[in-house]
Amino acid sequence: MRRKLVVGNWKMNGSRAANAELLAGLNAAGPWDAAVAVCSPFPYLGDVALSLQGSRIQWGAQDCSAHESGAFTGEVSASMLAEFGCHFVIVGHSERRALHGESDQLVADKAKAALAHKLTPIVCVGETLAEREAGETDHVVKRQLSAVIHTLGHCISQVVVAYEPVWAIGTGKTASPEQAQAVHALLRAQLHAATTKSDEMLILYGGSMKPDNAVQLLGQADIDGGLIGGASLKAADFAAICKAAG
Repeated sequence: MRRKLVVGNWKMNGSRAANAELLAGLNAAGPWDAAVAVCSPFPYLGDVALSLQGSRIQWGAQDCSAHESGAFTGEVSASMLAEFGCHFVIVGHSERRALHGESDQLVADKAKAALAHKLTPIVCVGETLAEREAGETDHVVKRQLSAVIHTLGHCISQVVVAYEPVWAIGTGKTASPEQAQAVHALLRAQLHAATTKSDEMLILYGGSMKPDNAVQLLGQADIDGGLIGGASLKAADFAAICKAAG
């Protein structure tokens, strides 16, 4: 049985004071039966590492470069993240794909760079509202995941996949548990064709999971946890989701 994983994605939010208060709240609320992690903005990784040292909450970053080092102003390499004790790094988030033009191949290359430094990439896939309404959901998510499978080969078993329906992020809309499960099952089948370890791999749901819908979503057969946005900024809400995952 797969142990659930709940990951908080703070996005571009937080301050040193607010982060300290949030992490203190989480440390006080845990531990949980589920695995738990938070992914903070780059400048706060040192603070997060110090705050969570010795706790059962892991930490990570929201992106990394596909390059090891060099003249890439503003970029952060996987090796730098590893120095801060990061366990996870999110790659291919819908906001990176949409706002920064990241291609499927670039996302795959970032995942490869992360694995090279023993980071676990959380590979995001998902469709827009227009793509869903056009009946292209299956095609889009399979195309996005296929690039990562092709690039990583047998190492695909070392990643975490996150399905984030773009139309359900920050819009007030949420995929029904059945809609989410259908895509998770599709992704599981695709992974099954690529690795014998597909049944052990985690597929997270990243479409506005909140305390009031977490139990229903997490009860689906192929939903192994959540990639949590807004709710991860409130200790009580995030803790409630972590409890539901347990």
